[in-house]
Amino acid sequence: MADIVTMLHSWMSFLPKITYMNIVEIIIIAFLIYEILLWIKNTRAWMLLRGIVLILGFAIFTYLLKLDTIMWILEKTALVATTALVIIFQPELRRALEQLGSKNLASMLLPFDDGKPNNEFTEKTVHELVRASFEMAKVKTGALMVIERSASLKDIERTGIDVDGILTSQLLINIFEHNTPLHDGAVVIRGNRVVAATCYLPLSDDGSINKALGTRHRAAVGISEVTDSLTIVVSEETGRVSLAEHGNLRKVNDAESLKRELEAIFVQSESVNRFRIWKGRLKDERKTDK
Repeated sequence: MADIVTMLHSWMSFLPKITYMNIVEIIIIAFLIYEILLWIKNTRAWMLLRGIVLILGFAIFTYLLKLDTIMWILEKTALVATTALVIIFQPELRRALEQLGSKNLASMLLPFDDGKPNNEFTEKTVHELVRASFEMAKVKTGALMVIERSASLKDIERTGIDVDGILTSQLLINIFEHNTPLHDGAVVIRGNRVVAATCYLPLSDDGSINKALGTRHRAAVGISEVTDSLTIVVSEETGRVSLAEHGNLRKVNDAESLKRELEAIFVQSESVNRFRIWKGRLKDERKTDK
């Protein structure tokens, strides 16, 4: 037994020493590789990766057979091909950078009050939004409602008309009523208010979207690809209610399901609300001391 332990110790001595920083680096690199592969899988870059693997396999094949002419051609075209790929996949690369920029790491680690006005969703807002969605679904009134989260929708808001009204089901139904001035386009919702209507959204170029779905659904997916917003879509043709989030579109079967999803995402817990109230009191006390 002692000989076995001595042998294992001698083998381990040949391995490099792993420090805590090495473990941290391995975790970071693994996370980055996972995120890159996930991004590749969800975009057209998946086909690009398959093509690159085939080209690398062909290059190894030509190297082993010493096909010098073909190797020379591959070397000369490699730089041009790389530049061409960057140009071809510019929309995907831009989308990835926009998604990266929209992720507020500080707010994810410390989800507390950041000094902005407290316009968080309330249960009443959720109720009004759910009611409006399914009232419009009954009569097949098309609607597109984008709910802002951590990523700002100011650029989208500027493309529409300012409303800045408290969110109610009557307001939303009136906005999307047929032949009204504001019915065409999307509304932007920030907290408990409808801030703008008739807004233009970027269209998704995802080929996997059902061709039976129209521009309204493609716009909902498009805005969810570049921001972390949640978009409610009511189909004008079928009256179906759908949710778009993180580039995915899913059907909502009933009002109760939509209410549960909205409350899980937007309605803050009592403990967080109490912390915000306590933090607000501390700010007021500091101002009074000054």
